[in-house]
Amino acid sequence: MIREMCCIVCPMSCHMTLEMNEEGSILQVRGNRCPRGEAYARSEAIDPKRMLTTTIRIYGAQLPLLPVMTSQAISKNKMMEVMEVCRYLTVEAPVKMGDTVVLNIADSGADLIASRTMERES
Repeated sequence: MIREMCCIVCPMSCHMTLEMNEEGSILQVRGNRCPRGEAYARSEAIDPKRMLTTTIRIYGAQLPLLPVMTSQAISKNKMMEVMEVCRYLTVEAPVKMGDTVVLNIADSGADLIASRTMERES
């Protein structure tokens, strides 16, 4: 089986071809210009991961939503589960950028981190 993809690791955007056997194991990666491209292709074919950026509710701040992101890329299979946790999550101001909001959110292996400082509204 042949699968084609475009590498997103660096600005060169290599067009790569993965050759896979019937069991889904990767036999060969072609088209990458660096080792990072091959690693990306193998990871993307087996367990694609993405960084998650979203917002959660914040109480006591000037704005109603706090931007957050995961501390590392998480499996695409876990995205909906993490978003479901975020849907019901509310924090209280003040929050500093870089603060951990939730440790190991939805057993994804990543922490949810505040990506903006929000002071308490007086």
